[in-house]
Amino acid sequence: MQTTAVTTKELEAIREIRNSLMHAGRIPSMRQLMTSLGYQSPRSASLIVEKLIKKGVLRRKKEGGLQFVKSLGDDTTRAQTVDVPLVGMVSCGAPMLAEENIQAKIPVSTKLAKPPHHYFLLKAKGDSMNQKGIDDGDLVLVRQETTANDGDTVVALIDDEATIKEFRIGKETYVLRPRSSNKAHQPIVLTKDFQIQGVVVTTIPEF
Repeated sequence: MQTTAVTTKELEAIREIRNSLMHAGRIPSMRQLMTSLGYQSPRSASLIVEKLIKKGVLRRKKEGGLQFVKSLGDDTTRAQTVDVPLVGMVSCGAPMLAEENIQAKIPVSTKLAKPPHHYFLLKAKGDSMNQKGIDDGDLVLVRQETTANDGDTVVALIDDEATIKEFRIGKETYVLRPRSSNKAHQPIVLTKDFQIQGVVVTTIPEF
């Protein structure tokens, strides 16, 4: 039976892991965790991680990496949230929500992630959508969809790389249009050589 009681050091480790996920999009290495927790050896950080695995906060993925499963908190509060996967780098040829791409499960209010739809979180890179309020480092909440309406802000997969753009439908083409103060960004004109992964619901600024 799992115990949910955590020590001060374990709570500190959870905080560091969450911060790394939000800021870097990945779980910190043992050495990074060792340094941030003030330990002298990676072994001490490994022991903390093993305890958090036993308590259901972290779990090991098939390929050996770690996944942040949940924060320990008030169950009443969590009843009003749904766990949304935070997607890291999209592996070449792998679906966006494949196990190896999921870095964590982040509780998000059901007022934002409304049932019965499915959602995921993606970390924005660059400034191509800054005029739409999506800045570098923001987390973007995306509703899973395979189609979109003209004018929607979408996550599209082009050659196994995810991009966030405004979706425009032409007569024979589709345009993924940047909305940026940086004029270096240019529209991407496509036919059918891309996939819609979802429609952007809102952004969660870096915190």
